[in-house]
Amino acid sequence: MSVIPASVSPMLGRLADERATGALIREHGTLYLADGRIVHAESPATPGMDVLLTTGGAVQADRWWEAVDRAGARRRVGRYLVEQGRLSDGALELCHLGAVFDAAYFTLAPSSGPTRFRYGVSHWFGAVRPVPVAAVERETRRRRELLQRIWPEPDTDTAPLARATGLELPVPARRRRVLELVDGARTASEIALTLGRPAFHTLVDLRRLAAGGLVTPALPEPATTPAVPEWMAHAAVEDPDVALLRRLRAALEAL
Repeated sequence: MSVIPASVSPMLGRLADERATGALIREHGTLYLADGRIVHAESPATPGMDVLLTTGGAVQADRWWEAVDRAGARRRVGRYLVEQGRLSDGALELCHLGAVFDAAYFTLAPSSGPTRFRYGVSHWFGAVRPVPVAAVERETRRRRELLQRIWPEPDTDTAPLARATGLELPVPARRRRVLELVDGARTASEIALTLGRPAFHTLVDLRRLAAGGLVTPALPEPATTPAVPEWMAHAAVEDPDVALLRRLRAALEAL
């Protein structure tokens, strides 16, 4: 008997069934739906379409902002880029689909924060190719399982990362670029933003580096104890209740 996988988000499944249009807002991001299908997604953990398109040189930064200025209010930024010859239809669909799956993975991460849905809300970028909710949930589960197989410790996904010392191993060029940005302070999301790459792909590279012993979560800096004036140190030695009793005894003896 086949086992039906549990829904990644029961609320998202209900919205798909009712063919809802609006924005599903969760702790780690937002999914935009039209007629029950996902048309856009964004998360603070992932680079947006602006970074993905401009960092790699697919669209010049000034052309991007021109599109936002002229087509954002009409929610047609993506289509405007194609109509003006800044981007091909195929390149737009490929980049946007990757961005949707990337942001959806983080948005649908387990959390204890509130979830709410705002009916009728749409994103200024505009729809490109709607994606069924079932496909997004299926891809989200696949990505979780892939990361678990590579390296089961999830700290590398969110913590500042440091390079392991005294270990040199050959690393593929793509992964080497990720490793070069590991500096003890940057997180996986910050590295992805710097490279202009999807954040999930960066997680995969970092977990492979962690599995090879080349990357570890950075140790927190030791807390510094502020200097205490000498008179305060002496005053803190004696229990205040004992000090009060001694002063009372002194006063009684004086009487």
